Amino acid sequence: MSVPGAKLASADDRLVHRDEVEHRTRAVGPDAKSVAFLIVNVSPQGLMARCEAPFETGDLLRIQLPILGETGAEIRWALGGRVGCQFLQPIAAGDFGPMVTVMRAR
Repeated sequence: MSVPGAKLASADDRLVHRDEVEHRTRAVGPDAKSVAFLIVNVSPQGLMARCEAPFETGDLLRIQLPILGETGAEIRWALGGRVGCQFLQPIAAGDFGPMVTVMRAR
């Protein structure tokens, strides 16, 4: 039985807007090895990326970001070569826009 006006939650029902990008960079995982990282969307709180490394939920990464340099993040989920990361410190509003501009320019 459905409830009028109710809708199912989906991956698109997010509290924070994400900017679509296609930015190739590097990340360093808990084993201290550098891996290729393709960021596909980003927000001031985190990002989604594609990578071949077998990261697991809870792993801590250091991700190279334009303008900011190396930024810490925690893997929140990993599925089929994709990972969702939450930054250890949110990106400041004044840095976020310029960073996304650089990510889209490449």
